[in-house]
Amino acid sequence: MIPRPRPFPTLGYVQRLYDFLRSHPTGVDVFWAVVLLGMSLLWIGSVTPSLGDPVGYGAVAVLYSLVVALRRRAPERMLVLAVALGVVQLVLDLAPFMADFAMLVIIFTVAAHDGPRWASRVALAGGLCAAPLSQLRWPLEGNVSVPAQVFFTVIMSVPFALAWVLGDSLRTRRAYFAQLEEKAARLEKEREAQAKVAVAAERARIARELHDVVAHNVSVMVVQADGAAYVMDASPETAKQALETISTTGRQALAEMRRLLGILRTGEHQEAGEYVPQPDVEQIEELVEQVRGAGLTVDLAVEGTPRELPTGVGLTAYRIVQEALTNTRKHGGPDAGASVRLVYFDDGLGLLVEDDGRGAPQEMYEDGGADGRGHGLIGMRERVGMVGGTLDAGPRPGGGFRISVLLPLKPAH
Repeated sequence: MIPRPRPFPTLGYVQRLYDFLRSHPTGVDVFWAVVLLGMSLLWIGSVTPSLGDPVGYGAVAVLYSLVVALRRRAPERMLVLAVALGVVQLVLDLAPFMADFAMLVIIFTVAAHDGPRWASRVALAGGLCAAPLSQLRWPLEGNVSVPAQVFFTVIMSVPFALAWVLGDSLRTRRAYFAQLEEKAARLEKEREAQAKVAVAAERARIARELHDVVAHNVSVMVVQADGAAYVMDASPETAKQALETISTTGRQALAEMRRLLGILRTGEHQEAGEYVPQPDVEQIEELVEQVRGAGLTVDLAVEGTPRELPTGVGLTAYRIVQEALTNTRKHGGPDAGASVRLVYFDDGLGLLVEDDGRGAPQEMYEDGGADGRGHGLIGMRERVGMVGGTLDAGPRPGGGFRISVLLPLKPAH
């Protein structure tokens, strides 16, 4: 057995160090501010004889270091402080030195910061004016021509312009990614809302159909009860059979009513004539013939001994086959074929619907169907779940789509 290579431990240390630095930005800025102050003081100490005011240089260096240390906590205020220090240098004749690097840092920071736009404009204008004002205050020594001075000024302005451009590009990039994240979050919320609407619509449709089932069972019970009362004295055996029918039908109706619990419906005002008798497993053969007439090749196979099923189970089986064949016609392509297999077990009914077409992505079914009205896996799962069954659906290994359903024949208590 080949041993699994262990990760290089240094990479973990580097990642932890990186995460620590990202979580403590002010500490990082303070560190670099101390470095800048130390280097500036060393520079001041090394050229002290030629300086006119080493105390002034030292004070400016300390304040520039403060600009670097607080650049992310108060960028606009540090920009104003940096501008004021530049003016102080011009007035007190403090020639540019190492601490002036803080100007580049604060220009980049303000341009990258998502703050008021005036600060970014001031940073750009101040950076572009820094080099020309410096040349006017401290011109190049020696016999230097005017074009050479202009060229040198332009070269010295490039770092300031580049710092602003990099900062502004970073700000734009952050804003772009923020918009993408916001859009993704909004689309995710819309998708969840659409899924909830699809589930609610499908549950309402299921509730209407189960209402028909319960109404039918109750009607049977009423008729049988009236008949039993009418023949109670004349034919006790007939009355006993009627009572047994009432008992069986009542249990089925009770099971269907329990499945209705938890379904919230709004606007149940139905127009007269909207309810129609619901199909059963026996009508699946007629459904297959209709689909064949529409041009889709369908093979139907029935295994086991067909028998009478609970009304809700039969209705669910019919709707599953109907929905699966409809999806095959929509997404399978012109040459697609399908097969429907019904298997009667001792305690359940198995359904297997397959097609060999190109199929639609499974996400389309899960998101509510191509028409966006809940006619996809959402509706199938709702129907199967209402009768206590299980559903497995997905692409076939050899192409096409497969839907496998197992429905219990006994009421789920």
